[in-house]
Amino acid sequence: MADRRPIESWLTDMDGVLIHEGVPIPGADSFLKKLRESGKPFLVLTNNSIYTPRDLHARLRRMGLDVPVESIWTSALATAQFLDDQRPGGSAYVIGEAGLTTALHDIGYILTDHEPDYVVLGETRTYSFEAMTKAVRLIDAGARFICTNPDETGPSAEGALPATGAVAALITKATGKQPYFAGKPNPLMMRTGLNAIGAHSETSAMIGDRMDTDVLAGMEAGMQTFLVLTGLTRPEQIEDFPYRPSKVVDSIADLVDRI
Repeated sequence: MADRRPIESWLTDMDGVLIHEGVPIPGADSFLKKLRESGKPFLVLTNNSIYTPRDLHARLRRMGLDVPVESIWTSALATAQFLDDQRPGGSAYVIGEAGLTTALHDIGYILTDHEPDYVVLGETRTYSFEAMTKAVRLIDAGARFICTNPDETGPSAEGALPATGAVAALITKATGKQPYFAGKPNPLMMRTGLNAIGAHSETSAMIGDRMDTDVLAGMEAGMQTFLVLTGLTRPEQIEDFPYRPSKVVDSIADLVDRI
């Protein structure tokens, strides 16, 4: 890390880094405050495609964390950016919530189940057999298969919930077609995020709590990576991976002085 250029912009995961089960992690407010005061560009990232940036801004604010709407980057936004680059003004059959449908509307996409260019699968708490069946038939008919993220489970107060990756596996099994995942660990999500704030990978850092998504995506995008131990990855698990973060810290509080 001594040979790296100074960090001029920061990307950070949300769950497990800034908040945990709806409660701010100690130091998160100080970290965000220091970032805002520094004037350095930053993004809070999430693979969750349910909420719009405005929704997430309001939810974080109720927790006491002030993150500007323009500093929130979701897998839904990354997916929309990817589709806008690939096929501007296209059409899609969408399984997902407002975060995804709003992002696609904003790029001018038509949401339809009549010969869509894409089937786009995102996060929802109400996956229906009817919607999955329609997705299978549309993909069989030639629609391209896109997913916001590969996360197989998501958290809830009652325990794990099946998430986008698990439902994608079902659709893949039925169609034989693998989806393209736009969210982490795809470095595309990092690169589109960096482009959105005018930042460069060689002077940027990614903070996350997962080796297999946050650290991997940051590393493959060419950024410095910081693993915090307030989320899913435990210290003894780090050596299980064939790559390492640039630095491991206990929590986001340890990075306040790095800004």
